[in-house]
Amino acid sequence: MSSWTLQQVAQHKTPESCWVIIHNKVYDVTEFLPGHPGGAEIILKYAGRDATSVYDPVHPPDALDKNLPLSKHLGSLDSKSIDAVAKERSNVSRTKDEIRVEQARKRMPPLRRILNLLDMENVAGQILSHKAFAYYSSASDDEMSTYSWPCHNSNIENARAFTRYFFKARVMRPVSHCDPSTTILGFKSSIPVFVSGAALAKLGHPDGEVNITQGAFKESIIQMVSSNASLSPATVMEAAHPTQTLFFQLYKHRNDELAEKRVRDIESLGYRAIFLTVDAIVPGNREKDVRSPWILEEQETGPVYHLEADNDLSKEDVNIFGTAGALIANDDRDMTWEKTIPWLRKISKLPIVIKGIQCVEDAVLAAEAEVDGILLSNHGGDSHFLPSSALPPLEVLYSLRQHRPDIFSRVEGGVRRGTDVVKAVCLGARAVGMGRPFLYAQSAYGVDGVVKIVQILKREITTAMRLVGASTVEDLKPEMVQRVDWQTYIHPKL
Repeated sequence: MSSWTLQQVAQHKTPESCWVIIHNKVYDVTEFLPGHPGGAEIILKYAGRDATSVYDPVHPPDALDKNLPLSKHLGSLDSKSIDAVAKERSNVSRTKDEIRVEQARKRMPPLRRILNLLDMENVAGQILSHKAFAYYSSASDDEMSTYSWPCHNSNIENARAFTRYFFKARVMRPVSHCDPSTTILGFKSSIPVFVSGAALAKLGHPDGEVNITQGAFKESIIQMVSSNASLSPATVMEAAHPTQTLFFQLYKHRNDELAEKRVRDIESLGYRAIFLTVDAIVPGNREKDVRSPWILEEQETGPVYHLEADNDLSKEDVNIFGTAGALIANDDRDMTWEKTIPWLRKISKLPIVIKGIQCVEDAVLAAEAEVDGILLSNHGGDSHFLPSSALPPLEVLYSLRQHRPDIFSRVEGGVRRGTDVVKAVCLGARAVGMGRPFLYAQSAYGVDGVVKIVQILKREITTAMRLVGASTVEDLKPEMVQRVDWQTYIHPKL
């Protein structure tokens, strides 16, 4: 293969001829521009020069190998240019946000002082880059449906839903031995919690999803790996223990051939189940994520004010989809019960879970389609695509228990997000999926942070089980939970 100088690469910085440098290798991405999920603008911003720093946090290392024909792999930089790029990287002035992050990491508390998941997010909120925290914590529209640590909006309904459910604890029951372990799709888990699919872990830590994989193994819980992970499915599986159970969250590509190849690859790699995501077919209105570049820009250069030239409404220069929207740009928007489930059954023998059920009616359809499980979700955890008025998953779970309890004997179920795992299990959930807490934990403390989160959850779950009179997960019953709608007392006017 050829070697190139920086001057030669710099000549190719237009939409008609666009080259970029990634890890000292040169790629012709001209034909890829129109189909880039994040839009052509971000690539053109780095056209003709080194783009490694923006490529690495959001792309698996093998993304170029999989998505770019070998003919577009043009070769490497020559030795002189490699030295020049290295010197340029070392001389780049750090941004104010990078300096803030570096200082914040020096002030992190000892891990032993993290007592709950809120403590962990508070640390992560300090040490994460603005871009990473905006992506991890943002939600759709007014963020009312999203559960977030802490509750940035007092109207966050996923969090408030749990406050409407109260335990009817039983006493005088033997609970000195308390076992919170369970099975999910037949696979063992030390607690009724699994890591739900969450994208772009490398935004928070250079080791990314591997931190979660190794921490999950140490504490014997199951990890679901996202289609949009910042590491490839193969890389994550290579980091896993040979006995470890990993599930895969599938965002189905609109091209059936590409989707089939991904499913077959996942199966051959050793993933044990497919969670088909059905509630994120279009990007939501994640305004915090969209605003993030503007905030960083103004940190460096000062405020930006209105100019008369800005009145040209035909000029669209805002990436309204943010970081998250780009991740699902090529997903299938025409999935149906009649077509998609049989298609997936035909090409794979893995258990199929439908991720994104939001009402009783669709839970019934999932059962009739004979899937192996449903994951109740309004996508209010890691990606937040749905509008802010989506029903909290716990309320959907309660409706299922009230109106179609037979569903629980036909498919396994789980809550997408929630702090009160025991309440959800009482109402019929097999386990609770959590995404954000593990992103925050691995971002701040790596593998040890993930281990700490599971240990906290295990302690809290075991304590709650003992207090309600349950020595095993099987002892948690619907009659142990009561839903109460508190009415605000309004003082009468005199």
